[in-house]
Amino acid sequence: MEYGKKVICALDLADREEAWQMTERLKGLVSFYKVGMLLYLAGGSELVQKCIAQGYRVFLDLKFYDVPDTIAAAVRQAALMGVSFLTVHGNKEILQRAGEAAAGTDLKVLGVTVLTSLDGDDIAAMGFPCSLEELVLQRAQWALEAGCAGVVASPREAALLREKLGSELLLVTPGIRPAGSDLGTHKRAATPARALQAGADYLVIGQPIIRAADPRAAAAAIIEEIAPGQDTAP
Repeated sequence: MEYGKKVICALDLADREEAWQMTERLKGLVSFYKVGMLLYLAGGSELVQKCIAQGYRVFLDLKFYDVPDTIAAAVRQAALMGVSFLTVHGNKEILQRAGEAAAGTDLKVLGVTVLTSLDGDDIAAMGFPCSLEELVLQRAQWALEAGCAGVVASPREAALLREKLGSELLLVTPGIRPAGSDLGTHKRAATPARALQAGADYLVIGQPIIRAADPRAAAAAIIEEIAPGQDTAP
């Protein structure tokens, strides 16, 4: 089903075999998977290779944050692994080195803006002298100027980023929850349809799928919801 291409299923699991079985359950519906730090530490590097060999795309969400030289080397290594997306966090120089390291490869570097578990009060408590929206926009501008392919941002800022930065920036949105779902730790969330209407390119969806009584049915319902606008994913 082509409509599943906008959905990135977050394999937020601590067991590599359980994660692989989830990809088997979703075969034919979802072909893009996110591997974060929890799964990566549980043998996720082997799972990444297995997924790629199976023809799946992989979003390696490790939020690299280190000195620029280390970041560049790590990005080159990720490109060699064959992953499609990789998250990097940091200032303009870090993002620029990451973008340069990925140039000429199939890897798309995504700058992290502000985690969906944070809100305006959290940003103020952390000492940022601006609004949450201003911080997201600034970091997205850095990513664009640094040559990154896109950013990870909540669906709440998707419309703002599209208005200010246009369609050039790839926009990947976590914090996606179907209507009636538990928000968990997400403070800035939206439904799949609203996220796409706001300008998201890809939807990162974990718990509503992997913790559902029937993950395949849950994924199918989400894909059905977004189907009318699904055919424009880059």
